[in-house]
Amino acid sequence: MDNHQQFDAVVVGSGPNGLAAAITLQQRGLQVLLLEAKDTVGGGMRTAELTLPGFHHDVCSAVHPMGMASPFLRTLPLHDFGLEYIHPPVLAAHPFDDGTAAALYQPLNETAEGLGVDGGAYRNLFAPLVQSWPRIDTHILGPMLKIPKDPLALASFGLKSLQSGKQIAARFRTREAKGLWAGIVAHSMIPLDALTSSAIAFVLTIAGHRGGWPIPRGGSQSIADAMAGYFRSLGGTIQTGMEVKTLADLPEAKAILFDTSPKQLLEICGHKLSPFYRWQLNRHRYGMGVFKVDWALTEPVPFRAEAARKAGTVHLGGTFDEIAGGERRVWKGIHPEKPFVLFAQQSVFDGSRAPTGQQTGWAYCHVPNGSTKDMTEAITNQVERFAPGFRDTIRATHTFHTEAMERYNANYIGGDINGGVVNIAQLFNRPALRLSPYRTSAKGVYICSASTPPGGGVHGMCGYYAAKQVLKDIF
Repeated sequence: MDNHQQFDAVVVGSGPNGLAAAITLQQRGLQVLLLEAKDTVGGGMRTAELTLPGFHHDVCSAVHPMGMASPFLRTLPLHDFGLEYIHPPVLAAHPFDDGTAAALYQPLNETAEGLGVDGGAYRNLFAPLVQSWPRIDTHILGPMLKIPKDPLALASFGLKSLQSGKQIAARFRTREAKGLWAGIVAHSMIPLDALTSSAIAFVLTIAGHRGGWPIPRGGSQSIADAMAGYFRSLGGTIQTGMEVKTLADLPEAKAILFDTSPKQLLEICGHKLSPFYRWQLNRHRYGMGVFKVDWALTEPVPFRAEAARKAGTVHLGGTFDEIAGGERRVWKGIHPEKPFVLFAQQSVFDGSRAPTGQQTGWAYCHVPNGSTKDMTEAITNQVERFAPGFRDTIRATHTFHTEAMERYNANYIGGDINGGVVNIAQLFNRPALRLSPYRTSAKGVYICSASTPPGGGVHGMCGYYAAKQVLKDIF
């Protein structure tokens, strides 16, 4: 690289937030360089043949409710650059041991009708939030310390989302409604009885009712490729295979944005940061890790519940109490025998993912941060529990423990795919308590990763807001 080449801004890291930041700046006519350590762009949005030739597995992100819900991504002409979303008929299924299942559908009323006596409670809880979402989405999916457009709607969301998943579950009477809710709350990667554990579940559920939980045709890499294609069409420059270890690796620029964890930010430019800011970054807490399994399968997973066979996402863990207990044990550093498993079956709806007549399976469970324990058998047992005969469909298996996840993406510290714990302690100080969470203490240096608001997920909002801050401060 010619370190004397002039750019207005350099973005380090090409995950959804790095791409979003680069696009936002390039849209304003700036000259932007996007750097990526790996050979392909994408961060958590990559697809690869992990098991056998012809079986295309999403390495990390798989199902994309935030792709439809993101105020930023919705503005981009990604369809023109090859992105196509597929919508499974069931967004998420939650099977039980008796062969039945609760289900999340895009129509709110269809979901409520399937919950029997809890249908009214479900409507009362979600209908107002789904209706008011367009008036509060940019606030919820962004920095908290700003004046809301609709204070009443925001207060309604805030009062609910500050509660624990357990508190919200108390509104329901049936196993089905409580179980369905538990599976969605568990995406938060904090105990279900912790304050704010409901927040992510509310966002995901609202996103589902408004736009679905879609799957990108061809794999999550197609989202990254579409964003990169659009960025290049604006005149942006991308360089892959470029690992940044120090500021000296970068060309001259007025602004540098890091789509990295606080740990990497400290390693690259800690000497430029103030002692207090360094102290704040060192206190940033990382959460549960994940153990991931991908399978090449001979046929669709034989779930007993029909809803599970039609779902893009299947939550495997049984009752609310079972899931809550398992997640609590992981939080305490214990590996549960029956972990909560997030399972996706993209190839059922996307024939490009596997050879004709065959399928892929994608799953992970939560484990203590930094764990290297092999959870393959525990995860397989949970699938077999709700889909007897699953083992007989397995042709090949590929796994990632937390260290492998971090090698794949250096932002996944200890296997934490959320960029840090998303709990009440880090709600307003992510990654540090500042008027702008995207500014660092060094002039012209910004952080735009999932370690900033609103946190993890393929939405690009962290990068978008960081770029807006750069435009306000410098250009």
